Amino acid sequence: MSTSARPADALRADDKPTQTPPSAAARKIGGVAGWVDDRTGAGKAVGYLMKKVFPDHWSFMLGEIAMYSMIIALISGAFLTLWFVPSMGHTVYEGSYVPLRGVHMSEAYASTLHISFDVRGGLIIRQIHHWAALMFIVAIVVHMFRVFFTGAFRKPREINWVIGSVLALLAIVEGFSGYSLPDDLLSGTGIRAMQGFVQTAPVIGSYLVYGIFGGPFPGEAIIPRLYSAHILLLPALLIGLFTAHIVLVALQKHTQFPGPGRTNDNVVGFPVMPVYAAKAGGFFFIVFGVISLMAALVTINAVWAYGPYDPSPVTAGSQPDWYMGFADGALRLLPGWLEFTLAGFTFSMNIMPGALILLPLVYIVVGVYPFVERWVTGDNREHHLLDRPRNAPTRTAIGMAGISMYSVLMFAAANDIIAIKLHMSINDITHVLRAAFFILPIIVFWCTKRICLSLQRADRNLVLHQRESGTIIRTPDGAFFERHDELTADERWILVQHEPVAPIEITDGVDENGVAKPASRGDKLRAKLSHFYFKDAVNPVTPAELAAAHHDGHGHEAIEAADEDDSALLGSAVPSRDH
Repeated sequence: MSTSARPADALRADDKPTQTPPSAAARKIGGVAGWVDDRTGAGKAVGYLMKKVFPDHWSFMLGEIAMYSMIIALISGAFLTLWFVPSMGHTVYEGSYVPLRGVHMSEAYASTLHISFDVRGGLIIRQIHHWAALMFIVAIVVHMFRVFFTGAFRKPREINWVIGSVLALLAIVEGFSGYSLPDDLLSGTGIRAMQGFVQTAPVIGSYLVYGIFGGPFPGEAIIPRLYSAHILLLPALLIGLFTAHIVLVALQKHTQFPGPGRTNDNVVGFPVMPVYAAKAGGFFFIVFGVISLMAALVTINAVWAYGPYDPSPVTAGSQPDWYMGFADGALRLLPGWLEFTLAGFTFSMNIMPGALILLPLVYIVVGVYPFVERWVTGDNREHHLLDRPRNAPTRTAIGMAGISMYSVLMFAAANDIIAIKLHMSINDITHVLRAAFFILPIIVFWCTKRICLSLQRADRNLVLHQRESGTIIRTPDGAFFERHDELTADERWILVQHEPVAPIEITDGVDENGVAKPASRGDKLRAKLSHFYFKDAVNPVTPAELAAAHHDGHGHEAIEAADEDDSALLGSAVPSRDH
């Protein structure tokens, strides 16, 4: 056979393509991969994950920031464990920080000073660890906001939402156990507050305190026990739940924002390899760099400024970390007359609701919300397209009302600082915040819902009448009108893609024997809540309405007049969506 080169047009269909033999390195990697796959069967799983497609939207990076911050906190924390001494044994400081030389303190506090001043790079690693922990909780909260306001928690992601709620709660407990370890004046004040909170538990409060502290406060066991929980128990739970969270995200179809070509049955985005993996890897180093820059430029938790913990001074002005602030604010707003004695036991309801009940209650309410909304709306379908917050006005208003309540409690946590800086009465501030806690969420709910409904009506008007151009045109017969620019198909689709909704109507009926069967109390409650959710619904423009509006530029009045009839028709045609 001739080996002379032939032009490309001389190649025949039955010619075998020339294949470049793999390199020696590729053959070795392939051999190792084959060996592993033969014994673990990992090839299918790896292939599935590598071909997994993820949408490309900036809001999805919020969850990535949380994951990367947790990794950074774990790495920096492992460094700190090499020098930290989790002991309350007494010692005399003889380190580099001159103002505290010769001061009696615990070994935990002395080791923290040693890390800060005598270990090379110790101070910046401490601050990276603290900033990463704060960034972790911030990213979780903001990520949950994104999930809530877009409806990403709906079926089939209710379990993942519950996992996220538990993660947020554990992150708060992990943060508290972490900043309590140095045993400085500020962290010791926090531990003392915790002791008081636990003691308010009826009947068993004192026994719990003795069990936690190993005797009367402060005891000798609290720092070692917090250390064990901080570096072992809580991180294991966080990593396990985070892994479960990521696995469920990978197994379930990823949510995506509405857009042309995006449906409940597809995902528009990039595969994990090579695009998403490269972008995610680069983003990790960006997060690491930003946290490192914050640690290098902004001091946080300067324990040397407070000195060792001493229960005798009154540490006025000490504030908890922001994620614990709302619980502290609740304590300050609760009136003192809620304490009472029953059967020989004292019930400190002026402390216990804010100290022991509020924190788990908040995350229980957050965790069960998807199930409540599904029951109220009757929507049991799978949702992979996200809602625009304006298209779910009641849910958006509920979320904003919750944020307003949280904000009031945060301001209440600093009522003493506000009183000092603004030269106001702390009692007046407390009374105003007590009233705001109940009144402000109602105002915020109403305003948010009206804004969402107004935006929906603006979208509807934009679809029907097109975009105002500001150009006035005069016709030959002397009439004036404004030229409207047409929307593109992509722009129009986003404004009309959401589904019409209507309240669930429950009426008394009859059974198979013709006997009257009144609706149950649960059905009546469900109907009332559904009416609360959807009574002011603004439904999207239908194709018939769009055709009428664009027919010779007329028909607007007829459409406006028919809106009420259409709403009534939709209300009768949209039954419960339990199927």
